[in-house]
Amino acid sequence: MNLAIPRKKNSEMLLYFWKIIDLSRISRYDFLYKISFHLFLFSPEEAIDFMNMCLKNKILIEDENEIFSLSDNLTQKLKQWQRKRRDEIQQNLRSRANLHLVEIQGGEDPTSFNFLLKKFVEKGTLNRAVMVSDSAFDLKDVDEKKTIIKSNVLGSTETSYIIEINTIKKKIYHNCHDFETRRSRNKQFCKHLVKFFLLLRTKNQNYTEILLRDIVDNIDKWEFIS
Repeated sequence: MNLAIPRKKNSEMLLYFWKIIDLSRISRYDFLYKISFHLFLFSPEEAIDFMNMCLKNKILIEDENEIFSLSDNLTQKLKQWQRKRRDEIQQNLRSRANLHLVEIQGGEDPTSFNFLLKKFVEKGTLNRAVMVSDSAFDLKDVDEKKTIIKSNVLGSTETSYIIEINTIKKKIYHNCHDFETRRSRNKQFCKHLVKFFLLLRTKNQNYTEILLRDIVDNIDKWEFIS
């Protein structure tokens, strides 16, 4: 969630304020109080100037009762942001539910997805995988006949990474910094690979477990490269 204060444009600043207060309407008094004394975004004098400029530019609407609301255009932008946030939260909840399945459990089936995945991952990496969005991957439907499984991955800095698994040559290629510098040399998964296999399982659980089992059983033959 990016809530860095956007001070360059009044419209962006006003939208930023509305994201925080999470109200459809607010009184003139509450608007000035919150923006000055609650959030400390402006001094009282600056807050009045900001309010008047927003009213003048018609991005802030005032009714006969001195109640403020956003313009139609900003209202639509706010709704789009709220939908995106809701989707991100739902994705994170699904990810947490998936990762809960791979936490340590006594008497676990050694052929299960959970057991196999934990051979390649630390608990801290599991927790970080929660923060990787499903939408960061472009993984398509999994065809068991294909010998190469591939996905681009959007990194946290909008850098695009690649995950490519060649089941014939027994190679796992990935190019994020953590995998390049730490995980690959120990044949361990980074957060991107953990999330990749979680997504792979949702598309074809049986195939994913077979693939993981092959990597576990033939770990000396598999190459982890970057």
